[in-house]
Formats: sequence, C-alpha cells, structure tokens
Amino acid sequence: MHPTNDPSLRSFLEISSNSDFPIQNLPFGVFSKTAEDLHRIGVRIGDYVLDLHALSGEGWLSGEHIGNGDVFRRPVLNDFMALGKQAWEEARTIISELLREDNAKLRDDKAMREEVLLPIADVQMHLPASIGDYTDFYASKYHATNVGTMFRGPDNALQPNYLHLPVGYHGRASSVVVSGTDLHRPMGQTIAPDADSPAFGPCKLLDYELEVGVFVGTGNELGSPMTISRARDSIFGLVLMNDWSARDIQKWEYVPLGPFLSKNFGTSISPWIVSMTALEPFLVDGEAQDPEPLPYLKDNQPGGFNLHLEALVQTERMASPYRITQTNMKYLYWTIYQQLTHHAVTGCNLRPGDLFGTGTVSGPSKESRACLLELTWRGQEPLDLPSGESRKFLLDGDRLIIKGWGQANGYNIGFGEVIGTILPAVESQAKAFQHP
Repeated sequence: MHPTNDPSLRSFLEISSNSDFPIQNLPFGVFSKTAEDLHRIGVRIGDYVLDLHALSGEGWLSGEHIGNGDVFRRPVLNDFMALGKQAWEEARTIISELLREDNAKLRDDKAMREEVLLPIADVQMHLPASIGDYTDFYASKYHATNVGTMFRGPDNALQPNYLHLPVGYHGRASSVVVSGTDLHRPMGQTIAPDADSPAFGPCKLLDYELEVGVFVGTGNELGSPMTISRARDSIFGLVLMNDWSARDIQKWEYVPLGPFLSKNFGTSISPWIVSMTALEPFLVDGEAQDPEPLPYLKDNQPGGFNLHLEALVQTERMASPYRITQTNMKYLYWTIYQQLTHHAVTGCNLRPGDLFGTGTVSGPSKESRACLLELTWRGQEPLDLPSGESRKFLLDGDRLIIKGWGQANGYNIGFGEVIGTILPAVESQAKAFQHP
C-alpha cells in the first residue's frame, strides 16, 4: 500500500466521512477563481480546492522529480503528466503531507491557508488537460452482447474478433467537454424503417453511455509499441465519462466504418482526475477471458477495478434525479491496460493528455445496463419514471448525471459527477419536431 493510502490519515480540514474527496484521494484538476480568467492546477480535498499554482509560486512544491514545481503554473496538466509516475507520486506525497492534521506547516499558517484553500463553490472547473486525441473502446462484453443481440440475434451477437482484441474507434477530441456543459441535440441523416432514402433533421433517439475515461500520462514514441507493464505506469488517472450517442444517426452511418456524426457532437467528462495510486485499493481481477489473449495482451496482474458507477436522469417535471443504471467497472472484459497496450501495438504514439474511453460499462443484470438502448431494449420497453413519464430515449430538457466511487478501508474514493442537459437542436429553433 502506498503511504498516501493509509486509512489512518486525517486532514486538518473538516471532511465528511462519506465525502468523495478524503485525504486519500487528492485528484488533480484545473479551475479558475470567480474573479479571474487564469486557469490554475489544483487538487480537490473535501469541499475545497488546494491551489497548486499558488503553492508552487511560494516555493512549497519542489522535489527530485517535479523540480521547482513550475509544471503546476501551467493552465493544463499535460506537462505534469509528461514527467511520469515517480513525479506523480512525489507530488501526491508532498501534498498529502501538507494537508495532514499532524503537519503544522499549512495548518498553522492562516494567511497561506486563506490564499491556497478555496471553497469549491467559489471556483469554475475546466478541462483538466489539452486533449490531443480521443479514442473510444467497446470493452464490456455484456454491452457488446446486448447490442449485437438486438441487431444480429443471439447466435451472432459478438463479432469474430471481439474475444481476441479490444475493439475501438478514433473519436473527436475537440468536442470533449467538462461536466456542466449542456449540449444541443445533434442534426444529421436518419432513415425510417419503411423509407427508401434518408431524411435530414434532429436526432430522435438520443442516448447516454456511462463510461470511464482514461488519461494517458507518459505515452510512447512513434514506432515504439507499449508493453502491458509499461501501460501500467503510463496511465495518469481516471475520470467519469458520458459519451453521448445519437442512435438513429449511428444506425444509418456506421456501415462500413463505424460511428462518426453520431458520436462527435459531444463527450462529457468529470473535472477531477483520480490517480491510479489512489485507486490501488480497488484493483481486482478482471472478467475471465476465453480464449486466452495473444501474448502481447496477456496480463498476470489484476486489471479490473471495483468501482460502483451509476447514472441518473432528471426531467423538467422531476424535483430530483432518478437512478436508472447501477453498474461496476469490474465488469469490463478488456482492462484499461490491455486497451492502452493494444492501441500502441502498431507503434502508434500516445501523448500526455490523450484520452480514451472504456466504452459503455454494462454488467450482467438489467439494472446494470449502462445506456438507454439497452435499458429500453431499442425502445421496445420504455423506462417508467417516478414523475409518471416514460422514456425510450432522452428528450430536450432531460438532465443526465453520472456518479462513481470505490469504498474500502473505511473511506470513499470518488469522482464527483459528470452532468449535462440536452438542449433543443440548433435549427434556429424554427422547426419543431416530434419526439419518439
């Protein structure tokens, strides 16, 4: 166990016992103060943000691997990510020590505390990194089987390659947005079941996909594949992800090259990147893999994570969100380390700040289906809500919330939330259209 995961550690700050952000978490993010536009790197602790930009400016963050801490005076985390695992853990150790209840340095310096500890309610969160590339995988066998069954029948649910490699596609990094960013319903081509040609208009089958996002740290050089063991040291941390999906646009466009416009209009992520060190207590064996993967994908160490994930919806008529999905990251068939290794096996260069998604994290039960396509079985089984409404897919004004956390050793390690509301399609608001 890393010393910063010691369950006996306590902060001098008052932190609720059920907080997502105890001293054992310390996730990294980027924020700005209400009164300024400067983007600053910070760490979440309880209901506060620790301003690393200010701390480094005062010389409080320095070490063998992080140098004088100048990487914390950048507007994004990419330069810090590029330093590698030793630097990440060194910074985590220094920050943990500063926040401990038995360390007087920050605890007893009232002026410094007021400068560097900011209430979370007083800051604006931003994307934590400059995301150069974004790749989305399809790593849940349960999700792939359900979707395949809907479209090809149970006997042909999985494509022949699925049990041999992590299937993925390259997404659009420019439309990755931070939690709290609302998205317009996308426009595109769709085709009615009885039509001979497509029509253009707003998506009618808009969906969420509950995923986990993975930030690359050190990456690899062009032409240099990555081993499983190297992949373990190259991942900076995890976020929650909602990879919004336009199902009717996707159905028409995806043959033969896969998703395009149905996915590129928006991907939402939570603002705090939880480090792999903080997540060590939740490592578990992944799903059994049969047949055995090829040697470059074989991993003898635990690669799953026992992290509870849930999705909630709140319509305009509902006073509070209603949970519609309960699942767990441990249900992924292909681990994040296998995904990263496969991505780089050709020599494709992954860079600090690159992002990839696990794909929809569905599990074996109906309640663990992690998108409406599965929950309503392609719209044939509408979802009943406590407001008396029902949903096949998302309507304008619907708000979708994703939460996630692990619980071990008497504390929670959480991600907070990723939230987004669906706004009407941008067609000058002139043409109304009929929802399903």
